[in-house]
Amino acid sequence: MAKKGKPKKNNPYILGVIPARFASTRLMGKPLADIGGKSLLQHTYEGASKSKLLDKIIIAVDDEQVAKAAKGFGASTIMTPKECPTGSDRIAIVAKESPRADIIVNIQGDEPFISGMMIDQAIEPLLFDPEVNVSTLAKLIETVDEFESSSVVKVVFDYKNFALYFSRSPIPFVREAKTQKEMLEKANIYKHIGLYVYRKDSLIKFTQLESTDLEQWEKLEQLRMLENGFKIKIVETEFDSFSVDTPEDLETARKIYSKLKKIELAK
Repeated sequence: MAKKGKPKKNNPYILGVIPARFASTRLMGKPLADIGGKSLLQHTYEGASKSKLLDKIIIAVDDEQVAKAAKGFGASTIMTPKECPTGSDRIAIVAKESPRADIIVNIQGDEPFISGMMIDQAIEPLLFDPEVNVSTLAKLIETVDEFESSSVVKVVFDYKNFALYFSRSPIPFVREAKTQKEMLEKANIYKHIGLYVYRKDSLIKFTQLESTDLEQWEKLEQLRMLENGFKIKIVETEFDSFSVDTPEDLETARKIYSKLKKIELAK
């Protein structure tokens, strides 16, 4: 994997981890779901493999079927317990078993259109600012549907690009706007893209903390970090992503893939 994008001084070892849980509650066997002849997991892995900054990618599995499939397309795997409460806990297990790793990238296993450039954008703050311990991505919201959807997590951040809050509710509220559409026209409103980069000790510390009230109410792990004083650097990106959580999402992903293939063939 290429390393030419890394700064030469103090070269950290950067490990990408893809958590792949077989028994998803809303889409059983999700990592192996087919999109255009390849599994969802393989699409995610191949997209992540285009990163110029990752030294290695490991898929954190909890099922032999997924492990076999991952090895079939050349991926390294580590078996993790089925009872891991979150993807972050699964990633922390891999981090503890990877003594060389300085920086851990949590690459969601249900993002078939993730790009290497997005991953590199998220990593960069930790390479150039020693005070940044956690980073993630955000993109401008362009449609009212996204703004209103509780499945699309919104994020607000300060002038130094550190997160103030994440919510499933439409935030911020623009008082002078009469409609949601007008809110989007008057303000820069961002959605969160769930790719996280951690210094290893910050990841392990985070996963050792008890779940918090805001985390439970919103069902957003990152609020546990904010409630415990972690600072999360927000990197603005122009790239979009799509998460597959339900059978309906899977059908949408297949349609997106089909359109992308047609565009590729037309070039």
